[in-house]
Amino acid sequence: MIEIKDVSKWYGSFRVLTHCTTHVKKGEVVVVCGPSGSGKSTLIKCVNALEPFQEGEIVVDGVSVGAPSTDLPKLRARVGMVFQNFELFPHLSITENLTLAQTRVLGRGAEEARDKGMKLLERVGLKEQALKFPGQLSGGQQQRVAIARALAMDPLCMLFDEPTSALDPEMVNEVLDVMVQLAQEGMTMMCVTHEMGFARKVANRVIFMDLGEIVEDSTKEEFFGKPRSERAVQFLSKILHH
Repeated sequence: MIEIKDVSKWYGSFRVLTHCTTHVKKGEVVVVCGPSGSGKSTLIKCVNALEPFQEGEIVVDGVSVGAPSTDLPKLRARVGMVFQNFELFPHLSITENLTLAQTRVLGRGAEEARDKGMKLLERVGLKEQALKFPGQLSGGQQQRVAIARALAMDPLCMLFDEPTSALDPEMVNEVLDVMVQLAQEGMTMMCVTHEMGFARKVANRVIFMDLGEIVEDSTKEEFFGKPRSERAVQFLSKILHH
């Protein structure tokens, strides 16, 4: 579903990604972890061209992301993205947040888009919040709305960029529960997260990054049981002991 081949990226003279190569198969859940500033979020944003890259190739469901001929809005409509800070429209109701892209991008009728949105709100446990505005919801609720909004576009795969990092600890599990459910239903997912419990529960593979490079790309059993690099051993010793 997602093929990343020898991707490198610079911000000016600063290299943020170096020869990154990996893949995500259909129905696979891949967790991307690593220390702050390791290039995790940049890599995942390159997958749907929110960040341009200078070298290499990324192919999503047969479509080359970096090709000049690629219709990026059409591609992004099929690649769901959930950000750290929800990115909901504050001046629109929850229902309007869920229907806007469906009608504007996919061309769905208003009633069809609303029905789809309500079903997804029910799925994430927020049907009763439909007429409220984002500011009236907790952070965890807003993030669940953001997931429902992404799902409303019938995505081929879902990208999560640290979806729980801006949440109070009490709200983390309500978002992770929705993500676990998605994984169990077979959604193709690429998740940047520090939630190692989530990784252990549903990930097929774990990618560990440091200084813009993919240091390890292995099954979760290998990564947690016997990481190959000293850097991953250090990372895990700090993150799993707190």
